[in-house]
Amino acid sequence: MRYRDVPGLSGAANAAVRVLERGRLAPGIVSVALSVWSVRVHGTERRWKRWEAEFACSCCGEGWARDKLQEALFMLPPRAAAELRVQVERLDEVLLRRTHHEPMTDPELAWWHRRC
Repeated sequence: MRYRDVPGLSGAANAAVRVLERGRLAPGIVSVALSVWSVRVHGTERRWKRWEAEFACSCCGEGWARDKLQEALFMLPPRAAAELRVQVERLDEVLLRRTHHEPMTDPELAWWHRRC
């Protein structure tokens, strides 16, 4: 895996993402997570790109991507987190409009794991 810029983030925010990935996450994981989460939210059928496929196995589903984005939002410096949060929240709004709450799921799970 190699470092990848997160589309839509400023140079400073992408630099902060790289520092985070270098120190605490895997190189390129934030960009991959945003891409995979977008596919999940929009419900598009497409083949995974080679650099996404290793993170998009059928047994884990795409919920891991939102988990990883949440983790990054907590660990990034405030300005970089704010930029990423705008993109994540835009996708979250789409998911909330297109899905409904599944009452039988474990209430301890994050809200995105309780949508169907």
